[in-house]
Amino acid sequence: MILRRLTENLRGQNWTAIAIEFLIVVTGVFIGTQVSNWNQVRLEKQATTRMLEQLQPELRSQLEFFDGVAIYFATSRRYADEAFAGWRNDPKVSDERFVIAAYQASQITGIAINPDSWALTFGGSQLRDIEDPKIRRNLQLALTADYGPVEFTAVATRYREQVRHVIPIAIQDRIRVECGDRNVPGKEGAILIVLPTTCATKIDPAVAHQIASALRARPDLVGELEWHLAAIATFMANVETLSMPIRELEKELAASSSRRKPR
Repeated sequence: MILRRLTENLRGQNWTAIAIEFLIVVTGVFIGTQVSNWNQVRLEKQATTRMLEQLQPELRSQLEFFDGVAIYFATSRRYADEAFAGWRNDPKVSDERFVIAAYQASQITGIAINPDSWALTFGGSQLRDIEDPKIRRNLQLALTADYGPVEFTAVATRYREQVRHVIPIAIQDRIRVECGDRNVPGKEGAILIVLPTTCATKIDPAVAHQIASALRARPDLVGELEWHLAAIATFMANVETLSMPIRELEKELAASSSRRKPR
């Protein structure tokens, strides 16, 4: 209709009408483009919101794993204290208990997290679509964090290596089978690595005495165990630093979800 009128006005050299018709066409195209762009931005923001909602369970699972690692190393620390008592010839610690504690104190774990998958999901454009500055900042911190200091190798110390040179592999195998790491499903979907708090492994008294004597003949292992505990303390401090933005992000996402729910 507009095109036909424009043609007729051109034939009649009705320049005023031509200008008005042209302006209508340009305005229509402009508005259509703007509406299309606005709708595209709206859809992208909705997609980002959905991705953030889908991220929440993974964040809760990761935080549960962080908390599980803290419990794990608290357990290994109790074994370490018992091992120290064994090196001091504390009569309350039998040779059997000393050997088991010395081994269990060397047990370690690491943080299992792959921020690369998050980074692939939330590129620069998705980050820009996040309107809440706190959520955007904490997600960016989680994506760019260095997880090297909380990997398994960060606590694979000389104590772990050397104490296993002293304890025969047959005894190590028995302790591992009966009291080693256990994979336990968590409440938030994480697979938690648990170190049993007690170990009822039985070692022949003569064998236990022989191994305990060999351990006491290595007083340097006391210093190595102290260094091992210091490495774990640094590891846990790094865990806390890395978990802070994730905890804040999970809290902000939960609050944001609650605000969006109809009342």
